[in-house]
Amino acid sequence: MGAEATLRSMGITVPEVVPPLAAYVPAVRSGNLVFTAGQLPARDGEMLAVGKVGAEVTEEQAYECARQAALNALAAIRAEIGSLDDIKRVVKAVVFVASTPDFTAQPKVANGASEFLGEVFGDAGRHARSAVGVPVLPLDVPVEVELVVEV
Repeated sequence: MGAEATLRSMGITVPEVVPPLAAYVPAVRSGNLVFTAGQLPARDGEMLAVGKVGAEVTEEQAYECARQAALNALAAIRAEIGSLDDIKRVVKAVVFVASTPDFTAQPKVANGASEFLGEVFGDAGRHARSAVGVPVLPLDVPVEVELVVEV
């Protein structure tokens, strides 16, 4: 089963591409790779959470934010290539986590994106990853996700 059918079977609708906040495009194809801009955890025009993980945002909420941001990255990819079924593999995910200085579970938050990609793409969803703690992200969201995929 392809990625599009898998998402439908999961009851997930790929959203419209979230419009850029500044001077960039949501995704760029170079050869057989597609790179996304950082995607935020927006759903239906609202951010799922705002604030820092370890303060205003729980680890569980941040996990869900990472999952939503990964879905938004897939929306950007789909808009660039036409169908998620054309993705051969997820190459890399970068997950930024805005957190308090004492919060050290960024990899667990990033699993929200990684596990979602595994559910959608199976073995082709296994990827290299960086989970990076940062002091602040745009619009005070707790998570931002970038993807690189091979098509």
